[in-house]
Amino acid sequence: MPTKLLLVAGARPNFMKIAPLIKAIDRHNEAPAAGTSDSRHPASISYSLVHTGQHYDEKMSDVFFRELRIPAPHHNLAVGSGSHAEQTARIMLAFEPVLLSERPDWVVVVGDVNSTAACALVAAKLGIRVAHVEAGLRSFDRSMPEEINRLVTDSIADLLLTPSADADDNLRREGVPESRIRLVGNIMIDSLVENLPRARQSGILRRLGLAAGAYAFVTIHRPANVDQRPVLAAIMQAIETAARAVPVVFALHPRTRKMLATHDLALPTSDRFKIIDPVGYHDSLCLIENARFILTDSGGLQEESTYFRTPCLTLRPNTERPVTISLGSNRLTSHLNLASDIESTLTGNARLGSLPPFWDGKSAERIVAALQPVV
Repeated sequence: MPTKLLLVAGARPNFMKIAPLIKAIDRHNEAPAAGTSDSRHPASISYSLVHTGQHYDEKMSDVFFRELRIPAPHHNLAVGSGSHAEQTARIMLAFEPVLLSERPDWVVVVGDVNSTAACALVAAKLGIRVAHVEAGLRSFDRSMPEEINRLVTDSIADLLLTPSADADDNLRREGVPESRIRLVGNIMIDSLVENLPRARQSGILRRLGLAAGAYAFVTIHRPANVDQRPVLAAIMQAIETAARAVPVVFALHPRTRKMLATHDLALPTSDRFKIIDPVGYHDSLCLIENARFILTDSGGLQEESTYFRTPCLTLRPNTERPVTISLGSNRLTSHLNLASDIESTLTGNARLGSLPPFWDGKSAERIVAALQPVV
């Protein structure tokens, strides 16, 4: 009997983690048994893909399925938006019948969005084993919804698949048995490595009239940065000032656009300030690799900029990815010191840091291997 997995994705950051896992499963199934030419693998894996629909519009979801060549989901729960409680409850209600029908050996959840915690909780209560990809990351800030999702998921998961040694240390401090922890590396980098050739063929720099190494790429969306008018106004002022030194490309998240209107804050009209909609994965990688610096509050962009050694300013008081600071090109900032941090970044090195361990594009293979001995 093949091992049966139910793979869960719900939001844009999840798709880059699910895609390489699906491809690794397919490669595993196609490989002959050791020492034979038999194409029927003795430990094959079947999977069904669940898209919860937490991110559901074309720019935040569909385009990533196309670009990452993810197959159409077997189950689309289409939960949509809402408060954290509403969205989590809808995911749980919609996911339970899928689990009861599929009865997988493992539910595999990724990242730290509401879908991650909701589906892990449903599976645990039904006695179905849970594997958490990207386990053990901690910001130590429980005001962040993502931190609550991480803590809840890791506390009930049976197998904790970690991206870095600091994540292992966090889990050990929380009393997680060593037998449940597997260091597999950063699966986001698997997607990056596979998609880099296509990203380098992107025409977005030409379309925007940009020169490599001579612009800033900005994306912000977290409530702490956009929901309070004084904070958002200070951020926008610092970005507008930066545009005098280098052109700024601002990928405007729907939430940020909404809050700018709510706070009656006008977008700059200068030709050096380019407002674009959220971009697809290949365009995003191209913009990150070629930027003079990144300004973001996204977890994924911290990792991607570290891979390219592009200087990154993260608009947060903390990060659950400290390796991007200790080894990578990342630096924390705030709306209060953003202007001075941008100035020092522009006068510093154009490339920073080094590649962390296990950022080698082979994490998905290690995940498949980690699932096999414990089935």
